[in-house]
Amino acid sequence: MVDAGRRSPRTTYYVASSLDGFIAAPDHALDWLVSRDIDQRGPMGPDAFVEGVGAIAMGASTYRWIREHLDTWDYVVPTWVFTHRDLEAPPDADVRFTDRDVVAVHAELADAAGERDVWVMGGGELAGQFADAGLLDEVVIAYAPVTLGSGAPLLPRRLELRLTELAINGEFACARYDVVRTA
Repeated sequence: MVDAGRRSPRTTYYVASSLDGFIAAPDHALDWLVSRDIDQRGPMGPDAFVEGVGAIAMGASTYRWIREHLDTWDYVVPTWVFTHRDLEAPPDADVRFTDRDVVAVHAELADAAGERDVWVMGGGELAGQFADAGLLDEVVIAYAPVTLGSGAPLLPRRLELRLTELAINGEFACARYDVVRTA
């Protein structure tokens, strides 16, 4: 039963990108990103965004990158990893592996998020699947001052967006867009 006074969570693709539209280099490297200056609490910064997140949807490549390159699992909310691989969850983390499509999992994500939002983290293809199903509400992109020439695309689909906010944060040009739903 849905509480009439409860805010529905928004599903947001929050991501960093090169100016030419790639979220990772061809070898999955992120050195072009992690070496950049950003104010974590500044305009459209990651800290404020994460505070509003109640559940995470993540692709397998993003999950594997985090596990291989970071010493800790910093996410305290339930995380669904979309994968067909056998992967291992970090100790004491609420990580759920699924091979179901985004439509089947979205209700679980929204329920877990409560009045907070769902973060589609990493994976332009995964974000595209949410968009294809009409489940993506917002796209927030922090553009780094670099071009990569190739790599993992930001969003390998056509998607109509409406700009709602612009900000400068450190070296990044940040933009927030609502997804425009077409009939």
